[in-house]
Amino acid sequence: MGTSIIIEDDFDLKKIQISGQCFRVKECEPNVFRFITGENVVYIRRAKESAEGDGSASADETSKRFEISCSEDIWKKVWEPYFDMGRNYADICRRECGKHDFTDRAIECGRGLRILKQDKWEMLISFIISQRKSIPAISSAVEAVSRKFGTRLYADGFTKDLDEELYAFPTAEQMASATLDDLKECGLGYRAPYVLDAIRKVLGGELDLDGIEALDDEALFEKLMEVHGVGMKVSNCVCLFAYARMGRAPVDVWIARAIDDEFGGVNPFPEYGGNAGIIQQYIFYYMKNR
Repeated sequence: MGTSIIIEDDFDLKKIQISGQCFRVKECEPNVFRFITGENVVYIRRAKESAEGDGSASADETSKRFEISCSEDIWKKVWEPYFDMGRNYADICRRECGKHDFTDRAIECGRGLRILKQDKWEMLISFIISQRKSIPAISSAVEAVSRKFGTRLYADGFTKDLDEELYAFPTAEQMASATLDDLKECGLGYRAPYVLDAIRKVLGGELDLDGIEALDDEALFEKLMEVHGVGMKVSNCVCLFAYARMGRAPVDVWIARAIDDEFGGVNPFPEYGGNAGIIQQYIFYYMKNR
């Protein structure tokens, strides 16, 4: 039995899993999702409805109740920031509706998504790997890198059946001795030299991933692109999913298609200001899943 918590805001585990921003989330069994950040692992499931007729909770309260495999203290310290629980997504949806019919439909479809604040190094490497790869292929490569270089993790799930062999995503220091062949064996292909350049820049002090958090959005975006192989899309993804720069809206093939087909070729994201990245995520999800 896990720790019981109430989540008042929009929160849909399945939508988050398939949203394209995270590559290590797994639905281990129906309704049980596993997340990893750093050396922290949590299993989450929506709580089962109260026994019929016991009157212990309203239907509305039950729908907001989740069970987590970690303590409440760890949840607050690690996972509430990770899931961006300090931001009210339901309120953002209400405030941003009414600007475009298509975006309104996308918001309604994507309600429950959240922008995860993930590890900076992991996001840089993961989105370098992501170029011209499907999400399953990205996940496979990220897992291979983690198994080859990362620290073995041990975590308890809700049942013994969830005994997985898990590894943390490796730090730059753990990847210091990586070779091109090592990385290609993990499925990185032509992206392997880009990852080696990122390792070199971080270990050599050219790129201080924590230090650049103080930069404004545009300067952060430009600084990340100093890594070989990091273009506009990858940089914007890292800005959004690692640094929580909610005004950044990455444009991939799905978003480009939406701009062309639904907005007459005019980029709609400036209208959404500091929420552009959140709206981008709703549109990305809707384009892929409608």
